[in-house]
Amino acid sequence: MLQLRVHPALVALKKRLDQVRSRRRHQVVLTYVTARGPWYGVSRKGSEERSGGIAANIGIHFFLDLLMWLFGAVQRSEVHLRERQRMAGAVELGSADVTWFLSVDPADLPFTPEPGTRTTCRSIQIDGEEIEFTDGFADLHTRVYDETLAGRGFGIAAARPSIELLYRIRTEPLDAPGFPHPFLERSRG
Repeated sequence: MLQLRVHPALVALKKRLDQVRSRRRHQVVLTYVTARGPWYGVSRKGSEERSGGIAANIGIHFFLDLLMWLFGAVQRSEVHLRERQRMAGAVELGSADVTWFLSVDPADLPFTPEPGTRTTCRSIQIDGEEIEFTDGFADLHTRVYDETLAGRGFGIAAARPSIELLYRIRTEPLDAPGFPHPFLERSRG
């Protein structure tokens, strides 16, 4: 769907990055934790066989398409952790070195969720500056549908690099982390 390409905060970030692209290599930490209840493990979304698991169900949007859209083509990729409820790794892109962490485990949230409050943390840190983009997701699918109907949608060429990286992340052997994501260190400790 590539809906993050129409998220206002991320569109503004892309414009800002495009202005400085040739001048520096960025250090990026992407974190996406969205608590899911027991239903997730028994639904198609939690099934590696039916949905591709967490990498395909959640990661395809947040760490595959978003990162390549912002920072360019994949040079190298590693996976440091691959579990049913969480994954972590690193990817070297055209203009950034990225560590990433995905989880649906409520214990990985950086705060204690209260009933009726948000249970998601979406964060990207670029060179130490955090851009929190948890809010603003309500109408992204509709905006992409509107653009598609108006003839300005995203084609298969835009999605192909994400699908190819997804395959690599789901199938390549685990690597020892040279620069692990901070949440990976926390979840092991």
